Amino acid sequence: MELPKHYQAQAVEDKWYPHWLEKGYFHSEPDGREPYTVVIPPPNVTGVLHMGHMLNNTIQDVLVRRARMQGKNACWVPGTDHASIATEAKVVRLLAEQGIKKSAIGREKFLEHAFAWKEKYGGVILEQLKKLGASCDWERTRFTMEPDLSEAVMDVFIDLHKKGLVYRGQRMVNWDPVALTAVSDEEVIHKEVNSKLYHVRYQVEGTTDAWITIATTRPETILGDTAVAVHPDDERYAHLRGRRVLVPLINRSVPLIFDAYVDREFGTGALKVTPAHDINDWEIGQRHGLQVIDTLNADGTLSPAAQLYVGQDRFKVRKQIAKDLEEKGHLVKTEDIKNKVGYSERTDAVIEPRLSLQWFVKMAELAKPALEVVHNGQVKLHPQKFANTYRHWMENVRDWCISRQLWWGQQIPAWYNEAGEVAVCKTEAEAIAHFKAAGQSTHGVRQDEDVVDTWFSSWLWPISVFDGFKDPNGADIKYYYPTNDLVTAPEILFFWVARMIMAGMEYRGEVPFKNVYLTGIVRDKQGRKMSKSLGNSPDPLELIAKYGADGVRVGMLLSSPAGNDLPFDESLCEQGRNFSNKIWNAFRLVKGWEVSPFGSAQGNTPPPGSTAAVAWMRSRLQRTTAELDGLYDQFRISEALMTTYKLIWDDFCSWYLEAVKPAYKDGVAEPIDAATYEATLAIFSDLLKLLHPYMPFLTEELWHHLRERKDGEDIIIAAWPKGDAGNAQLEAEVQHAFDLVSAVRGVRNERGLSPKEQLQVGPTTTSMLTAATSQLLDKLANTGPLAGPFKSIPAGATAVFSGSTEYAVILPEMDSAAESEKAQEELKYLRGFLASVEKKLGNERFVAGAPPQVLENERKKKADAEAKIKALEERLAVLG
Repeated sequence: MELPKHYQAQAVEDKWYPHWLEKGYFHSEPDGREPYTVVIPPPNVTGVLHMGHMLNNTIQDVLVRRARMQGKNACWVPGTDHASIATEAKVVRLLAEQGIKKSAIGREKFLEHAFAWKEKYGGVILEQLKKLGASCDWERTRFTMEPDLSEAVMDVFIDLHKKGLVYRGQRMVNWDPVALTAVSDEEVIHKEVNSKLYHVRYQVEGTTDAWITIATTRPETILGDTAVAVHPDDERYAHLRGRRVLVPLINRSVPLIFDAYVDREFGTGALKVTPAHDINDWEIGQRHGLQVIDTLNADGTLSPAAQLYVGQDRFKVRKQIAKDLEEKGHLVKTEDIKNKVGYSERTDAVIEPRLSLQWFVKMAELAKPALEVVHNGQVKLHPQKFANTYRHWMENVRDWCISRQLWWGQQIPAWYNEAGEVAVCKTEAEAIAHFKAAGQSTHGVRQDEDVVDTWFSSWLWPISVFDGFKDPNGADIKYYYPTNDLVTAPEILFFWVARMIMAGMEYRGEVPFKNVYLTGIVRDKQGRKMSKSLGNSPDPLELIAKYGADGVRVGMLLSSPAGNDLPFDESLCEQGRNFSNKIWNAFRLVKGWEVSPFGSAQGNTPPPGSTAAVAWMRSRLQRTTAELDGLYDQFRISEALMTTYKLIWDDFCSWYLEAVKPAYKDGVAEPIDAATYEATLAIFSDLLKLLHPYMPFLTEELWHHLRERKDGEDIIIAAWPKGDAGNAQLEAEVQHAFDLVSAVRGVRNERGLSPKEQLQVGPTTTSMLTAATSQLLDKLANTGPLAGPFKSIPAGATAVFSGSTEYAVILPEMDSAAESEKAQEELKYLRGFLASVEKKLGNERFVAGAPPQVLENERKKKADAEAKIKALEERLAVLG
């Protein structure tokens, strides 16, 4: 197979992805192997690939590809989420462009339009993930609103209602006045904004000069006030006990109440109470039996109950009422402040606390086992720091509002008769039977108009994708559940992760996954979160076209430790592409060697230096593989990539290939012995295997150029290399030679000496160099046979070190004064370094607390520095 001069990423990607699909490598069916299961966090069906998806899905693919190579039955289930609010908003806009109103066509027709939109545009993101190389089992693709998954949602709603865990009640909810629906606490984004604090005075009823002043950021809600509250122990207001005050502008008489919730130290210590428009006010109102006056319509305009400004937008009213309060003498002062305001995650509308009749899930009982399994380690969070956040949420969990005033989604399986009585069941026939059995009216039976929260379907995802509700004892759910690893974002730790754990414990009695890898947020160079609105998010597909899928995958993971934000810079993808080119060129170098075949004298007898280099590289490979296995076990994915990167770039390309490549004679490369060549190909094979999870396309292409392969003998299913401790002694010996090579090259660079000019080198003490490693030294640094040993650095030579061993480098001519100056500078540095190490070792707290290995390293540094100082002092004595 001809090897192109340059790596052509797009051609390679277009070649291998269809091949993997055709061979069915991504597909999984239950069998006798150990399963490795991952379910994708289902992206919104409306979505397109963004940088967060790139990071998340690259990590998932790395884990899945490695598991597949380990011989496990890897199953990565893809799918999309129906995304109630986002999808409905898109379809409403699309219809509006055609002059069609949602309300005019009715629910059934609207859903036809929504499903048509989903079939045409939905799932684009899954096709885009294929460009990234995602090895999902596409035959298992699921959608949260497909019939079986919707049926599971209905079954769970009905079951939880029977258990008393789903109920309907009037509660204060987060209301989105643009989407016209309730949203959960987790869908509210709190932003710090510039606001005004209005100090407003209320007249004490029956007086002309007695006033009580409150402070509010929302003066438009004054029209819904039904009390003013002060603290029971606040002596400033003790004389007003039993009195009433008048609401400004409308002169409604309301009681002055005493409640311990009020903070005496804040402002005047008096609080306006508006039970319809603030959760804390609602709770105060419940304690004191206050009237509830809802002054806002669903769309954020003022309702007739407000008496004034009816039909006007809440923010316009805010400005107008401030003017009117000032004109009537009620506005004491206005302050500019910064405060946090809740915004809808979906529409960016300012959230309005609103009393509403909604469906809720009681969470306290469900949360207990879900908290315990994280506490006892059945579910491990990576990094562990998120366990505290998780615990805080679960210990302070609130009931979950699950009803949404939308049409796109699973319609709530609740039915009402003409009397407003309710039956929770799937069908109208079942509802009528229920009402009849209860002796209730069967007239005017209608289904609840609302749908359930999107998260109420996705919390069932790890069970429902394997049809665990449809067939609780089916082969799939028994084999693949619980899944192994979940990769997701910290911001949905409670939104989704905690709720999946609750559902898993409730319906399977088992956790849904064993590990949760929490990625960071992808940010730009200025530390800002990437977003369309800021225009700072590159198009992932454009990055792939420019740098190749493998280059982008490596770029995303080069600096993304778990749980920490990724400061993305396009240069990281360029670095990934350069790494692709480095490996490609290394392979072209190896494949370009002429080989002395086995059977010939040279073919069977590699030089001792090559034998040592091969043994060193094999040892490095085995030890690094063991290290990588440990990093994967700890989910240190970015660190595992960097370790692989250094093994290939530094050890293999920079040292090993230089050590074994054929020598040149009269400008022509001599043949390489077959033994070294075959060993190099075997080492290259294992390096490609270690790299495959990160760079699947490049590695598959080179794998097939490496050797003749049978049909189906692809790297995607090749066995993961076995790691072990390697040969530490051998590695130390070869590394000693490589360090000496670097030192000799440094001498050449300092003095401008040609690499072709031989420099003799010899030790002044016992050396670790062997015959084989001396040969490596000669080959890589052109030193000839090892000289010495010398008693001291001879005249006309300079000193270098490998570790603490001193070597003399014989120079053509030497400037004694310059050598002395150089030695003095190095001596000064070493004495300073030694002082810092001795200070550390003299610190009792450090010595008492440091791990043994750290102490051993510091003591070795001290001994090495002392040896080098002694040698330099002797050298200076010779130089005079």
